[in-house]
Amino acid sequence: MLLSVNDTGTGMDAETLSHIFEPFFTTKELGKGTGLGLSTVYGIVKQSGGYILASSELSKGTTFKIYLPQAQEPLDPSARGRVDIPIVNGTETILLAEDEALLRSLTRRILTQHGYTVLDAENGEQALWAAEQHAGPIHLLVTDVVMPGFSGPELSRRLKAARPETKVLFISGYTDQALLNYDMLRDHFSFMPKPFTPDEFLRKVRDILDSMAGQPPSPAKRSDAVPQTSKNAIT
Repeated sequence: MLLSVNDTGTGMDAETLSHIFEPFFTTKELGKGTGLGLSTVYGIVKQSGGYILASSELSKGTTFKIYLPQAQEPLDPSARGRVDIPIVNGTETILLAEDEALLRSLTRRILTQHGYTVLDAENGEQALWAAEQHAGPIHLLVTDVVMPGFSGPELSRRLKAARPETKVLFISGYTDQALLNYDMLRDHFSFMPKPFTPDEFLRKVRDILDSMAGQPPSPAKRSDAVPQTSKNAIT
């Protein structure tokens, strides 16, 4: 399937066009843009098995073409009536590092609504400070891979030097090839690609924490199971 999007704006020169999918690349002035929009789109398209191409001319506009693979199997109508495994509440403490304010707020709300204590920070430096101020255990670090300042893997390395028992869940909207540049993602860490639903995220968190406690990740055994949450994707 091909999705084509065209505009009649000012367009881009060849040098700008060659960088548009790079994380944090932006032509806007400082504080006006993060440079994460197109890089996130690129990651989502690639994770879906597709391709995205861009062409542009100054004073003529820009065209984006997104190629997505065709589904190989027909939709199963009976799947609509299936009941998913219920979501499970928790009581553990989670350190959340996410530089996107709206996403950080949404993720914090999802976790606190299901019983977790959340320490949140917008970058690695703030996350380490929050960890130093917290007297109790931090059971899980949830961190974006790419953040301004030092990266999620660097935050993980520094945090685990002081708290080796803390588990780590990396989240990112970038492609697997980009993530291979981070050595710490290759060994003993969990990873979840964006976008994902609140249900998928909560089950991933619960599985990691249960494995940490030596328990089988089976929410059916838990007495604090609650109904499914919203299906809106976290991106």
